[in-house]
Amino acid sequence: MTTVRRCAAALVASAVLGLTAAPAALAAPSPSPSADLPTGLYGTGDPTYDGVWRQSLALLAQDTADVRPAKSAVGFLTGQQCASGGFPSYRADTAKDCDAELPLDTNASAAAVQALAALGGQDAVVKKTVDWLKSVQNKDGGWGYNPGGASDANSTSVVIGALAAAGGRPADAKSEAGRTPYDALLTFAKPCGGKDGGAFVYQVGTPGIVADSTAAAVLAAHGKGLAATGDDATDAKGTACEKTTSLEGAAHNGAAHLANGLAKTGHFDTPPMPGADDTSPKPDFGNTADAVVALSVQGLTEQAKKPLEWLRKNSAAWAKENGPAAYAQLIFAARAAGADPKDFGGTDLVTALSATGPAPQAAATASRAAEDEKKADDSSSFSTWWIVAVFFVAAMGAGFLLSGRRKNQS
Repeated sequence: MTTVRRCAAALVASAVLGLTAAPAALAAPSPSPSADLPTGLYGTGDPTYDGVWRQSLALLAQDTADVRPAKSAVGFLTGQQCASGGFPSYRADTAKDCDAELPLDTNASAAAVQALAALGGQDAVVKKTVDWLKSVQNKDGGWGYNPGGASDANSTSVVIGALAAAGGRPADAKSEAGRTPYDALLTFAKPCGGKDGGAFVYQVGTPGIVADSTAAAVLAAHGKGLAATGDDATDAKGTACEKTTSLEGAAHNGAAHLANGLAKTGHFDTPPMPGADDTSPKPDFGNTADAVVALSVQGLTEQAKKPLEWLRKNSAAWAKENGPAAYAQLIFAARAAGADPKDFGGTDLVTALSATGPAPQAAATASRAAEDEKKADDSSSFSTWWIVAVFFVAAMGAGFLLSGRRKNQS
């Protein structure tokens, strides 16, 4: 999900719940002055709608690349958690308790769980958020963007990824009606044939941009999260849509829908935002990247090659403009498809991502490595002298023993 689309989803969800009025036209948030941004945050854009989301993706992507994020970056994320365990999209003042009217965000909360579980050392924060997510599960087994909202494929999928990342079994998370997240996920799967056949729609009555919800649902059907990778298994069924009632079959059909949508150009298009002057469709980099991850996890690795190559050639400007979450999505795609995120079309995605936030603990890591090496050298030197000393003592003992034997023999 790109930042712009996430902003739209947040406003629509809030409007549905009566929390705020959605504007007639929505543009990407304007950048805020750096002085107004909290310490540790990735990106310079207004974090109102995506602060926790982009921070979580940035930290998760760094972890996949063996980069240790700055403590301030992790601290920013953990500091966004409310007393209930849930995370809002963003709260500016963390010195006071969360406002009761501040809407909590299941997507941001689930993304935070995935990032913090991967980084480790945040078990209490992770458990508290998982408990909160379970407490706001809908009767159908799924989740909406905000608690109380109707379940949707994207929210249900990212929560499934969080439950798995935290070490749980998503299938064990049953609602008060006895429904599981996978029960809810299946309700969004469309049968073969007709418009969007085989895809997962956003909601049963609201198709939305199906590439977005389908890519998310394919990962969730495999019990995996945002930074998922495949297991080298190949989906021998190819890209044909098959009649099915199983989650496994729905995952295949969803991936087949993505593959067929990408086959011609190697990328998806996105319609213009409401109110935009330019009404022509534009390449959808974010959903193309997410689809590469989904195809790789499903085992349609051949079908992932064309969109991966298209991203490699065309995504640099998009990522630079959109910042942390965009870089993270590309890192996830490269990693899932077996490409090098540090050399992606001539761009080092990992370095570019790190440059959007506080410097990672690279210096500390290098210092610690040098210290460990010195300790190893010291230990090796000590061991060498110890062996020499033991040999010397043993030699002396042998000399005394031989000397004593000679005296006894004489």
